[in-house]
Amino acid sequence: MLKWALLGAAALAVAVSGLAADDAGSGLTANIDPSVSPAVDFFHYADGLWLKTAKIPGDQSWWGTVPILREAEADKLRIVCERASASTGSGQTVDQIVGDLYASGMDADQIAQSGLAPLQFEFDRIDALETPQQVWSEIGHLQSIGVPVGFDFASEIDPRDSGRVIASLAQGGMGLPSRRYYLDADGASLRQKYAGHVARMLGLAGASSDHAAQQAAAVARIETALAQGSLTEAELRDPDRTYHPLSRAQLQALAPNLDWDGLLAALDLPDVSRIDVREPGFVRALGRQIAEAPVADWQAYLRWHVLHAFARALPDPYVAENFAFYGQALTGARRLAPRWHRIALDVDALVGDAVGQLYVAAYFPPEARARVQTLAAQVRAAFRDRLAHVEWMDEPTRARALAKLDAMRVKIGYPDHWRDYSGLMIDRGAYAANVLKAMAFNARYDRGKIGRPPNPDEWSMTPETVNAYYSRNRNEIVFPAGYLQPPLFDPRADPAVNYGGIGAVMGHEMTHGFDDQGRKFNARGELEDWWSAQSAAQFQARAEVIYRQFDAYEVAGVHLNGRLTAGENIADLGGLKLAYAAMETALAGREKTPPGALTPEQKFFLSYARARMAKYRMAELLLLVKTNPHPPAQFRVNGPLSNLDAFAAAFAVPEGSPMRRPPADQVSLW
Repeated sequence: MLKWALLGAAALAVAVSGLAADDAGSGLTANIDPSVSPAVDFFHYADGLWLKTAKIPGDQSWWGTVPILREAEADKLRIVCERASASTGSGQTVDQIVGDLYASGMDADQIAQSGLAPLQFEFDRIDALETPQQVWSEIGHLQSIGVPVGFDFASEIDPRDSGRVIASLAQGGMGLPSRRYYLDADGASLRQKYAGHVARMLGLAGASSDHAAQQAAAVARIETALAQGSLTEAELRDPDRTYHPLSRAQLQALAPNLDWDGLLAALDLPDVSRIDVREPGFVRALGRQIAEAPVADWQAYLRWHVLHAFARALPDPYVAENFAFYGQALTGARRLAPRWHRIALDVDALVGDAVGQLYVAAYFPPEARARVQTLAAQVRAAFRDRLAHVEWMDEPTRARALAKLDAMRVKIGYPDHWRDYSGLMIDRGAYAANVLKAMAFNARYDRGKIGRPPNPDEWSMTPETVNAYYSRNRNEIVFPAGYLQPPLFDPRADPAVNYGGIGAVMGHEMTHGFDDQGRKFNARGELEDWWSAQSAAQFQARAEVIYRQFDAYEVAGVHLNGRLTAGENIADLGGLKLAYAAMETALAGREKTPPGALTPEQKFFLSYARARMAKYRMAELLLLVKTNPHPPAQFRVNGPLSNLDAFAAAFAVPEGSPMRRPPADQVSLW
């Protein structure tokens, strides 16, 4: 589920201007709380004034630098979509596809009049099911049109052979965010709310109150059984544990009551000979449920998941009920975003590369790429120097690590080649029908990669996304245009501000190639144990220190899981070190800082803290702690900084302070 919200135009202007960096870097001091010592809590020192005064908008579950930037992007997407919808283009141009999809989503009257009619064919199919075999066949059909029932199915680059794309089948098909919400005692309240939500959605679709409650109970039984067969979030982070390429015969033996040949035929993949079954225990649990759960229970489950998949495209009562659970109950958001906001973001999710072409033309000039590429090269050089001298790594492993870093690709701004949307027939008819066509088109596109070499130009995010990523299978880091703006990057800012902002993010993404997951993949992006036993043991010993540090942090009595968050914690610490080293090299020989002015080092760390400025509603904060590999913002700032002597020196942090971990507890990986 995507979560977006609106900030009024006037408030947005104030918020963004409050974040913007200026040439002198003085904007970094605007949010400092002088009542907090940087030696005690740097997060609340650097961002404290903002944390005390900022209000989370009613339609948001958290607020800060990233969601504010996303709101600015939503305004840009609105402009792009409205321009496209006002154009007279036709013939499947990107303007026509974006414009017609947006216009149909904005037509509330037509959506109300259409009701569930665009989905009636799917409901009729479900109503006609009589046997477990037919249930399985229907799961294949719904998967073919992009509705993820029963499991998750997708293409993936083969973890052992980066030159080919294979089919991947993974645990999924559940409406709650993770297995723990089905199985742990602390999820009981949310489970009850979820059952009520499912019943109300089914009631809106025509079920009587009693029947809807019975169907919701059936959904809960099936999804709980699937959760029992699932791995935990921390277990899913181990790539060795989630790679099981099985032949058709092996897959059939794993769940012999399921017609796998029929499923693959429904997915237009009759010739696929091997599938990566990421969690075999889950597939066994799924097979048992197909055999044992009554067909009526499966009909309720499938009916619910069709409603769930299309809820945002249906008449207002469905949209409101969907928000009541996935917005209010799950994250604490208090009001629904306006229609334009929801539709613009949904259009972006459905045809992101089409939107991206229009976005880049309007908002990201080519010269912006060059500036960011220079900074990325400096951070890579700092990493190379670190790898060349890291004291705990032996020479054979070091040589492989350097080769991997040298092979790492850097993608900036937008793809060099855009995705082809020919064949996607969008019009200004019923919005849910357009969403169905787009979902099916995207599912076919993804399956079409299977059996072919990977496309080196493909991106996993759209250019307008406010985020960045490292792909371990492609060994590349990617920075969309939407992320390359103040306060993360501003060509007019003091260099130290950019190093602490986007520079630390670049170092973070590069370090993901060498975190507890990424280090298991070689320079070609293949799962390979290329480490010597000695170097692997040295890495693990240092990683254990990071695990323990973050295990000790807690929110409202709930401790963080240091193994779940290990990749982000390692990347945060490594990214800081690399960006700092790049800055020190670039600014070598600089003039001495005048008395009373911020030093470059202080600007660097203040910029880093500002980039992670955030506050949360309690529901969202607990959801983050329980399910997300990213720790809350406070720990992403204070955690890594307390391990850095450079930070302690910049702010004169005395030994024994909370922001200066004892030498025996400090960790140094990258």
